[in-house]
Amino acid sequence: MSGSAPTLWRIQVQVDRIQLRCLCLGALPRRVMTRPLNLEEVGRRAGVSRSTVSRVVNGGPNVSSETKRRVEAVIAETGYRPHAAARSLASNSTGVIGLVIPSAVATLFDDPYFGRLILGISSATNDVSMTLALFLFGAGPDESSIISRVVTPGLVDGVIVTATTRGDPLIDHMQGTSMPFVVVGRPDNAGSTFCVDVDNRAGARTAALHLAGLGRRRPALIAAPSNTTAGVDRRNGFLEGLAEAGLSVESRVAEGDWSQESGRDAMARLLADRPDAVFVASDRMAVGALRAIREAGLHCPGDISVVSFDGIVPPDLTSPRLTSVVQPVTEVGERAVRLLTAVIAGASTPEHVVFPTELAVRESCGATPTAEPGA
Repeated sequence: MSGSAPTLWRIQVQVDRIQLRCLCLGALPRRVMTRPLNLEEVGRRAGVSRSTVSRVVNGGPNVSSETKRRVEAVIAETGYRPHAAARSLASNSTGVIGLVIPSAVATLFDDPYFGRLILGISSATNDVSMTLALFLFGAGPDESSIISRVVTPGLVDGVIVTATTRGDPLIDHMQGTSMPFVVVGRPDNAGSTFCVDVDNRAGARTAALHLAGLGRRRPALIAAPSNTTAGVDRRNGFLEGLAEAGLSVESRVAEGDWSQESGRDAMARLLADRPDAVFVASDRMAVGALRAIREAGLHCPGDISVVSFDGIVPPDLTSPRLTSVVQPVTEVGERAVRLLTAVIAGASTPEHVVFPTELAVRESCGATPTAEPGA
């Protein structure tokens, strides 16, 4: 309903806890199941007091190395996990990292980019023994009030924000708080912000030079939304590459919204200008473009070479297999977590991490396929 507040979904995943529940359904030792594991029980087995166990668990002072060894041995033997809330009070830490994605739920699960990003973030979060909390909401006038809920003290230790639009107000809201945060993407106002991104501009330039090297002389462009930094960088990089090769798109430009359907519609419009190649700014839009080419009775790559950007659509799902500029999305997510833990620990000098891309040459461009990235 128009004017209603955006809905906030919160999903928590704690891998260790899930594994523990699975064990409880199977063959846990009887002694674990007959007496609840708590500080008192761990202390009884280690021959120390409850307060001593608490100091060991929370890294407190005045514990001898021998006592610490005995307590840690009991913890390892029993699989004891400290109560999250109690540990938070003792350490002033929640052990939770928030991931903020300004997107509707349907969009999130329809776009494989976010799946890979969450995979990388959740894997790295688990590596540092933290929990991932996922916050999803659409952009709107009540966005700032939702951010204020996300950064409420005691909810999360830090936040990873995905920057999708230029002048993203999310970044301004976060910069006005004391909450540690890292941005995935390149926000316009990145000067004092920790961020992780891929080199969208250089990747698109590589695509242009590749098509020019294949002898294509009438290139077209299906651009990503012009209100996104990734979209602008990919557009500019492609045009720069064409200029280096003495080419231009002239009027052969159409803009999509990242979706397959928008790619299909954009390609259908561009076919009237008879391009012999097209660079599509995302894999999902490229899938739609391939469909439009088939529907027009044309052949890829014989009539039109296609190169896309992302590398997130499995190549065997398209015919022909899609040549794409591959961005290391999972690695971006992992690095964002490592960067955020450094910010939480006190890092104050902004760091901008930029990952290189790699062109995966497959059948859709007309060139001889090369080895898959990482092979």
